[in-house]
Amino acid sequence: MSWTRHLRLKHLDLLVTLAETGSLSEAAKRTFTTQPALSRWLKELEEDSGGELFERHARGLKPTAMGRMLIAHARRITTEIERAQHNLEAIQAGGARQVSVGTSPAAAPSFVPAAISRFMQMHPKSSVEVQEGTMNMLLEKLHLGELDVVVGRLDNYKPRPDIRNEILYREQIRVVCRPDHPLTGIPQVSWNDLYQYEWIVWPDGTPIRTKFDTALTNAGLKPPHYRISSSSLVSNLWLLKYNDMLSVVSERVAAHFHERGLMVVLDVELECDAGPIGMCWRDEEHPDDTIEDLLECCRALTGLV
Repeated sequence: MSWTRHLRLKHLDLLVTLAETGSLSEAAKRTFTTQPALSRWLKELEEDSGGELFERHARGLKPTAMGRMLIAHARRITTEIERAQHNLEAIQAGGARQVSVGTSPAAAPSFVPAAISRFMQMHPKSSVEVQEGTMNMLLEKLHLGELDVVVGRLDNYKPRPDIRNEILYREQIRVVCRPDHPLTGIPQVSWNDLYQYEWIVWPDGTPIRTKFDTALTNAGLKPPHYRISSSSLVSNLWLLKYNDMLSVVSERVAAHFHERGLMVVLDVELECDAGPIGMCWRDEEHPDDTIEDLLECCRALTGLV
């Protein structure tokens, strides 16, 4: 009989707790067991699995390569079990399963909400959880099973064996300001005009900042005065509204807030591709029809279906 058949959910919790604490004594306290019993169980698990899962040091335990792999599986399984329980309770209460979507700021203002609206029309009883963050953070949550789909910029995406991805659309980067900014009264804005004002930009290393800096370099332009570095779109909007500052955003974000009277796109010559926006989801052997419907809703908004 395979050693995995002996594993129970509580064993996976023990393994994750050992990784989080790095201590047999602390893990024993958290899991309401004794240190000798936990040490004995870990030794038996290592014998059954065929190798050491943790290196023993004076300062505690450190997972081996084999241990890290097993711990990652344990985290995914426990997350899936928790979500399954939540969805069962929702169905028993007369609802439907919950879908969890991650979005980067590039897709958050309009694209993801529009896709969710279409999805909710198809699944009237389903509930949706939306989390906004950086792509690295969201993709890790997708890997662990905490998210079902992630939509965002795929500039720096590195393919993973357990995750599928698909590009949805591409867009340009636009220079923006508040509607009553002094530059809005100038027919043709030059870079000499732009250099007279301070800027809010995304943090160094983020895709949109890298694209913008590269475009300036390719055009032989010096960077303007970057007064504020911020990854908060809400904060950036507030700062633009009450200051004569300038910023750069992706084309769809600019259009979304322009329609609502919150920002204006300046007519500035700059070839600056913001990069591809795409979606990522786990490569499952048996695809979930509900998740497939959500993916189709995203495709529909780009004219791909």
